[in-house]
Amino acid sequence: MTSARPAADAASLTDHLSHWAAHRPQQRAFSQVDFPDSSATGLHRTLGWRALDARARAVAARLVTVASPGERAALVLPQGLDYVAGFLGCLYARVIAVPLFGPELPGHEGRLAAVLADCEPACLLADSGTAPAVRDFVRDRRLPDLPVIPVDELPLQRRGSGSDEAKPEPNDIAYLQYTSGSTRSPAGVMISHANVVANARQALDAFVDDPEAATTVGWLPLFHDMGLVLSIAAPVVGGFPSVLMNPASFLQDPSRWLRLLGSYEGTISAAPNFAYDYCVARTAPEVVDELRLERVRVLINGSEPVRAGTVDRFRTAFAPAGLAPATHCPAYGLAEATVFVTASSPGEPPSAVACHPGALAEGRVEETAVDEGASVLVSCGTPVGQELRIVGADGAVLPQGRVGEIQLRGPNIGLGYWKRAGLTAETFGFGAREDWLRTGDLGALHDGRLLVTGRLKDVLIVDGRNHYPQDIEETVQSALPLVRPDHLAAFGVARPDTVGEELVVVAEHRRDADPTEEDLRVAERAVRAAVSARHGLRLGSLLLVPPGSVPRTSSGKVSRAATRTRFLDEGFGGDGLGGDGFGDDGSGPR
Repeated sequence: MTSARPAADAASLTDHLSHWAAHRPQQRAFSQVDFPDSSATGLHRTLGWRALDARARAVAARLVTVASPGERAALVLPQGLDYVAGFLGCLYARVIAVPLFGPELPGHEGRLAAVLADCEPACLLADSGTAPAVRDFVRDRRLPDLPVIPVDELPLQRRGSGSDEAKPEPNDIAYLQYTSGSTRSPAGVMISHANVVANARQALDAFVDDPEAATTVGWLPLFHDMGLVLSIAAPVVGGFPSVLMNPASFLQDPSRWLRLLGSYEGTISAAPNFAYDYCVARTAPEVVDELRLERVRVLINGSEPVRAGTVDRFRTAFAPAGLAPATHCPAYGLAEATVFVTASSPGEPPSAVACHPGALAEGRVEETAVDEGASVLVSCGTPVGQELRIVGADGAVLPQGRVGEIQLRGPNIGLGYWKRAGLTAETFGFGAREDWLRTGDLGALHDGRLLVTGRLKDVLIVDGRNHYPQDIEETVQSALPLVRPDHLAAFGVARPDTVGEELVVVAEHRRDADPTEEDLRVAERAVRAAVSARHGLRLGSLLLVPPGSVPRTSSGKVSRAATRTRFLDEGFGGDGLGGDGFGDDGSGPR
């Protein structure tokens, strides 16, 4: 195997793919692991770099017959090797890729239809197994009749077959990354070829010491920003293997992911915070005894607030399997910055800061003793290849220890939102504000490291003090064992007879629970006391709802905005603003 690296002017993912296909044709590139039964090891299918390149060029050769450069192709096929080939084929054809999911993903059919209407694709990429369902979906939703291309049926293309005659420009749009919509309707971020290569290199700088001894293992959806960059872009730029598994396979048995992590040298993976707690809860001690995790290099924790308790529980649970404490790597990112922004340094155990809750509510980070009243924030590290600043409401840059909006600038910042000029100008600041991206996230710098405190649009303001919903949610689930961890939403609603907001919490009860009226009364008293003691807030309403009722985005995050809307529409079966309402009639979608 030659160690030749791509030229410094390799400006696109397809430049890198073409390079590896020429220099490492037979080396393992991408593997898909399926679990058709209860097997712990799964069935592996693998493509080398040359085979992957041929399949991507086959997609490109078909695309140029139905789409012109700059038109869109929506990927609506299952997670796997065909998805990777389809995405890279779009880039070869200079067609803008739109990473999505098929209509079989439950609960998100409306979002899929809305995004397809917004991006106006020239064609849909599916596979032979899902193409009929895709055609039915398009017809039933009365979407434009489009060519549906089963990418697994396309004839392979050799290098030099014509699909790569004209290369994309670095600032051409490579793909539209639709945001998860946790605080607003989904919007397509325009990511250029230069953006995604820059962010892949930033990820390599942050997490990969030696690309010759690295493998990514991922179950995150490839339509998710972190899944796409970590499992496709970074391996293609770095020239190392990527192992894929279906998100459903992880949810069915998280030990499948853990076993794959231990199967390769220098493993790198990522998951949201809930997944690490899920591994602890669903992995039996006898399975932990079988795991070998000493070769795992980095486990990125991002996409939602990182909880110190989760980090400690995961580290304690899997230390007997050889997992080093320093492998856990809290990070921060967002689609508008392609994905990666800051990361803790691999090799250093995660650090946390116990903050005085009163000072934090007033916008200051003041360290205090770790006790039940402290707000513990996990450090998300330092910026990687980009600039970061904290800005106050008046636009002034704030010093360390002050909470404000996180703003970014760097080569990974996207080109704006698809067909949304006003929102682009407001958020990306092109031509104003020195081109700093307004993230909408709140945070502070502490000893040079980023502490993320919450989403600007999610913050509850009561009596002039800021209260962060994830802190309240942590208080509720800690006080109430009946609640499913990380399956709840805290938000504020205005009351017609008062000024300001009151607190509402909608929480799913555990699957094995069947709460009685007395259980509900005890739960309300416990939560009311805990929220009052820790946050100085009066609880307006607590609703306990069945599992699966709290709305989530397509990437799995709780959507507080959608939960609030459903609450106000009395969609949980409660009485809207009733302070003692629990929604205990069992209503709500499953």
